[in-house]
Amino acid sequence: MYKKKSLGQHFLNSKVYLNAVADAAHIEEGETVVEIGPGEGALTEVLLERGAKVIALEKDSRLISMLQEKFAGKDFTVMEGDALEFEPKFKHYKVVGNIPYYITGALFKKFLTAKQQPSTLVFLVQKEVGERIARSKKESILSLSIKAYGMPKYIKTTPAGAFSPPPKVDSAIVAVENISRSNFTNTAHEEKFFELVKKGFSQKRKFLKNNLGKEYSELLEKVEISPKTRAEDVPLSKWIDLSRS
Repeated sequence: MYKKKSLGQHFLNSKVYLNAVADAAHIEEGETVVEIGPGEGALTEVLLERGAKVIALEKDSRLISMLQEKFAGKDFTVMEGDALEFEPKFKHYKVVGNIPYYITGALFKKFLTAKQQPSTLVFLVQKEVGERIARSKKESILSLSIKAYGMPKYIKTTPAGAFSPPPKVDSAIVAVENISRSNFTNTAHEEKFFELVKKGFSQKRKFLKNNLGKEYSELLEKVEISPKTRAEDVPLSKWIDLSRS
């Protein structure tokens, strides 16, 4: 079956990396796993082998009947539609997926900020994005938005040749563990955090005090953030303190 460029389809075929994704999710017998973009079912098969109850979200209508037939009799459900419109109703679940690069940020946001959050999330993303999220000493809106809810880990670099068709760049398996809202005291605090982060990064090369404005000068001093600090050099804990204050 030809792959749709419009859906960013690059199917992962290598057993080594498929198992690495499942390992990163720490699959346990009987637990629910929401899989984003199962494609032809290579990762689905590994998840089912490990005893997961798989709920797959697939946007490509051509793949639905094939997946249903392939996993008939298994603990498997496939739902046709956009993962960004899916509303998880269950309390205990994990999310995995070889996701389209162009909606990486949107999918992280979708599930990390969901009313019912997953306990663990494992995505294949562009290698550069994975490094920015979990390895870089410099922060970004994306890295802070993920770290606010859980602990990101760079699991494994996945070469372009492990996919069909191969993308133009290498990928990375990134896991986010221990997902919760424990950093926030309430909804208002959560909203203020994102408001300040977006404002703080509005002009990346400016000092944080200039992006936030004079009204935050005292607060920056209170939470011990130097007035000559740029947003990318401020760790998560300080953003939490600043938004709480």
